[in-house]
Amino acid sequence: MTIHFIGAGPGAADLITLRGRDLIARAPVCLYAGSLVAPEILGWCPLGARIVDTAPLDLDAIIAECRAAHERGEDVARLHSGDLSIWSALAEQTRRLDRLGIPYTVTPGVPAFAAAAAVLGRELTVPGLAQSVVLTRTSGRASAMPERERLAAFAATGSTLALHLSIHVIETIVAELTPFYGADCPAAVVFRATWPDERVLEVTLATIATAVAEAGLERTAIILVGPALGATDFRESALYSTEYDRRFRPTGGGAS
Repeated sequence: MTIHFIGAGPGAADLITLRGRDLIARAPVCLYAGSLVAPEILGWCPLGARIVDTAPLDLDAIIAECRAAHERGEDVARLHSGDLSIWSALAEQTRRLDRLGIPYTVTPGVPAFAAAAAVLGRELTVPGLAQSVVLTRTSGRASAMPERERLAAFAATGSTLALHLSIHVIETIVAELTPFYGADCPAAVVFRATWPDERVLEVTLATIATAVAEAGLERTAIILVGPALGATDFRESALYSTEYDRRFRPTGGGAS
């Protein structure tokens, strides 16, 4: 048997991968992350599957479910929202499974920041303005930020920032970022991207805190900040230029 960790995507059920869907359909046990996973996804579980909401469970209880399934010889579909590579608590679960000798796989999912960018219809890396995206957050009760990972340090690069789990400290974020990006820097908040109750605020650093307060947004939102969000006057990349010599579209007589 195997524990299959599956990134269930940002919200919309049809944004899960085909691999993830097929693993769910074959697993007699499904552990899912409460209200963060679309209910439609659970409809792919086989008839009679044991389906457990892990929201009220602690880590010991979650691992106990995995261990019990292992002893029964049953595969487990372990669903997390978004993608498992960031803020998923994957590492602490797989460390426990390694100690128990229980095998597992990891299937990636669409991350929330990518879904937010898609909702906005924006590319986060624009030529001449930003070629890096920083995925970060602020300190919270579940996990503090390392001292060296300060917003100011990231902001100094001018990169596009994608801030997770931080809507509750929006005024602090504005205060720390404004000296680097300026009050007029484009920003956006995407609440529950791809869910039916999705909400979008396209603002600036100067207006974002007021907009968030008026909208009453308190959780489950991605904050995006950076000049790339509002870019219209920028140079085009060389990728599709007629003068750009590349393997599949040579400009001269060289080999293809």
